[in-house]
Amino acid sequence: MKKITMIVAGILTAAASHAQLQPSKQTPESSELWTPVPRLVTPGKGSAAVSGFTAPSDAIVLFDGKNLDQWVSGNEGNGPAPWTVADGTLTCAPKKGDIQTKKTFTDYQLHIEWRTPAKVEGSGQGRGNSGIFMQGIYELQVLDSYNNPTYSNGQAGSIYKQTMPLVNATVGPGEWQTYDVVYTAPHFNKDGQMTIPPYITVIHNGVVVQNHTAIQGTTPYVGQPNITPHGAGPIKLQDHNNTTSFRNIWIREI
Repeated sequence: MKKITMIVAGILTAAASHAQLQPSKQTPESSELWTPVPRLVTPGKGSAAVSGFTAPSDAIVLFDGKNLDQWVSGNEGNGPAPWTVADGTLTCAPKKGDIQTKKTFTDYQLHIEWRTPAKVEGSGQGRGNSGIFMQGIYELQVLDSYNNPTYSNGQAGSIYKQTMPLVNATVGPGEWQTYDVVYTAPHFNKDGQMTIPPYITVIHNGVVVQNHTAIQGTTPYVGQPNITPHGAGPIKLQDHNNTTSFRNIWIREI
């Protein structure tokens, strides 16, 4: 009887896995992970309060507070970047579309500072939402995750819909925050198979939230990750219909 029970359980598990993979049955909720919830960690004082992180001598400065010369429209790939620049800050223009760097990259160290709106509007994924896409494909989530319940693999510091952050190091709405990222690109063989996945380490406000995390593939809103062979790609910033701001963006190729 025990053996039969084990066989039946195995069949049910396989059937459930098969059903989960059917694209027609996928919903946004299918890939949401609500437990466990990352524990709260209060970052050290002053980690992002002042834009004190000057770019190293060998860095490519992507945004220095003056203009969008290094950026283009993410929708068209070559048109002018439609976001606004004021007071040294780059701010998303809602419904104008994503923006991306003109230059493409493979392996790098990235520094970027971001701020969600001081006035809290909406909740969950509708509150201070944006994203930073490695090579234009793999999303590191930007979100106001300060006292804002949402699925764990969709909060700030997550690899969207894949890997939740180790802890929640978010500070309050309207405060500047930092991501320091070390990223290595995936490798593919001649048959299009991924032989080495992309890896990412993320330090959020001085706290490690992703530690050499393997990225499983694309980071879609609905469905499971896909693997598509590609070469170098841009840094892309997401328009999620929120006025999230960025500053002091630089990158070092490694």
